[in-house]
Amino acid sequence: MRKKKSRGRIAHCVSRNGYNPLPPPQSPLRFFSSSHVNIGHLVIGNNLVVAPMAGVTDRPFRQLCKRLGAGYAVSEMVASNPRLWATEKSQRRTDHQGEVEPIAVQIAGADPALMADAARYNVERGAQIIDINMGCPAKKVCNAAAGSALLANEPLVEAIVTAVVRAVDVPVTLKIRTGVDPEHRNALAIARIAEAAGIRALAVHGRTRACAYVGPVEYDTIRAVKAAVRIPVMANGDIATPEQAKRVLEYTGADALMIGRAAQGRPWIFREVRHYLDTGVHLPAPTVAEARAEILLHLDNHYAFYGEIAGVRIARKHLGWYTKDLPGGDAFRREANGLESSAEQIAAVGRFFDTLAEQGERLDYRAYVAAIVDAHSMFVKSRQEPQRGGEALAA
Repeated sequence: MRKKKSRGRIAHCVSRNGYNPLPPPQSPLRFFSSSHVNIGHLVIGNNLVVAPMAGVTDRPFRQLCKRLGAGYAVSEMVASNPRLWATEKSQRRTDHQGEVEPIAVQIAGADPALMADAARYNVERGAQIIDINMGCPAKKVCNAAAGSALLANEPLVEAIVTAVVRAVDVPVTLKIRTGVDPEHRNALAIARIAEAAGIRALAVHGRTRACAYVGPVEYDTIRAVKAAVRIPVMANGDIATPEQAKRVLEYTGADALMIGRAAQGRPWIFREVRHYLDTGVHLPAPTVAEARAEILLHLDNHYAFYGEIAGVRIARKHLGWYTKDLPGGDAFRREANGLESSAEQIAAVGRFFDTLAEQGERLDYRAYVAAIVDAHSMFVKSRQEPQRGGEALAA
């Protein structure tokens, strides 16, 4: 029964969201510099942002992405419930030792007073920007009436953002989706509420809560939000290549791009996008030697952050992402999932990249590129299908 419901939701989101894909690319002579962005009084070095992802954007990963070209990174979400602040997970998420500034912490919850307390708590521990989560579609979060579930209650949205802005003297930002479902898009209304309350920047994932990560991204909605407010707007959703990054900036007029899943296993995507936006020329893929060095440095910081037991367990997903779409990646992941020590993982990485080095100087992502092309074809196909509903953007 659950599978049928999931398939129905997927078809619903594809048909409802298919009305606003990006237009054809403009002249290749027009490029966008990866310029700085102001969030309140803080200046972000460039307009490429690491999206907050639970279980992914821990301090070692944020440091890695910033070193490889991201101008700004937002932490994993921290619960507003004070009973959870002393847990090992929360203590790690509020550990910013040695992190490149500005330090941004995302908080999640549904009670204005608790959210205000959480903002103060994190500022006391080093946060220079507080980000409010109203974009997460996960059931665990939405079942607690938090995350993107909040978009259904505009008065509560206003109460939360107002309480948090008044509670701290650092910039407060907000991450949202386009609405609860395709029939109830209200991103423009939420954006205006946020700006009026003093929110200093807005990140918009171009899908509804119901659509999660399925179906085309609503770049028209992001464009409309950007036109409706004067604060910086970050476009988020399916930005996986330098060309897509340029097209999203060009079409939406967004001030920045927020990249999430595409950075999993490919943190160098930030420098690739930066280079393309600045020059219009593709940066070559990393050399095998460079990728090996970056991955081993990430692992070293990762083990130091989590400790041996947790570090080895959590590192498995990163190793899977790093080797996905590379020759021999499937076999490596099967091996890596059975390794029980950091020394074994490091040795396995060495062997894997030794083999890659024998095949060529640089990483070869042919399978990944083919997948992107196929995804674009499906995107265009969905645009050609008859549309139902055709509702206007909720204002």
